[in-house]
Amino acid sequence: MKKSAIVKSLGVAKAALKKYSPQLLTGIGIAGMIATTVTAVRATPKALRLIDEREIQENKRLTTAEVIKTTWKCYIPAAVTGTLSVACLIGANSVSLKRHAALATAYTLSETALKEYQEKTVEVVGEKKEQAIRDAVAKDKLVSNPVDDKQIVMTGSGETLCYDVLSGRYFKSDIEKIRKAINDLNRDMLSEQYVSLNDLYYAIGLPDIKLGEALGWNIDKGYIDVQFGTHLAANGTPCLVLAFNVAPQYGYNILSLS
Repeated sequence: MKKSAIVKSLGVAKAALKKYSPQLLTGIGIAGMIATTVTAVRATPKALRLIDEREIQENKRLTTAEVIKTTWKCYIPAAVTGTLSVACLIGANSVSLKRHAALATAYTLSETALKEYQEKTVEVVGEKKEQAIRDAVAKDKLVSNPVDDKQIVMTGSGETLCYDVLSGRYFKSDIEKIRKAINDLNRDMLSEQYVSLNDLYYAIGLPDIKLGEALGWNIDKGYIDVQFGTHLAANGTPCLVLAFNVAPQYGYNILSLS
């Protein structure tokens, strides 16, 4: 194998290890905890023999301190394995926390840049043209994600075809029911301080999504603000499009100390 190929392979392996380090450390930690249990169980018969031998020699029952002094060496391998396993699990958690923090920071920067862009767009082209741009984007979303009867979620709250831009889901509901759900959640924020994206989906009858608990709204950053637009879906059916003027964000459930 050529040197360049070896270097390239090492680079790929290094990148893979870095990318999947939390999963690898967690796996090693779990395997280590299992090995710790097995090692401790195997060491117990030897420890019991040592206790019996010393009790026979000294013709008395050993105290707790004497039992520990007699048998502690038997459990050194288990202690070492357990310590390393805990270190791996802590390391995996630390890496995950750092990645989530970096992701939240990047999302906040992107959110700020988008808000500034939207405000400048309104300032330059005016509200009507900016709204026309939003409508064109919503229409493109419908075209790129055409409706399919199998994809429609039946919420039991109405018969109007709706499309959620954020999750890319079609569902049937009613605009007044959706508005009521939003108003109720905004009212809840007065006491709860925040709500998750999944809270909104639950309220309008949609199943949760993986990002639904990671994203949400905080009263300090603004209430839930949904823009409704009406367009024709690919099958010619009028469709109510839901887009968020105030997007859900990471870290929404971290309360301000000020």
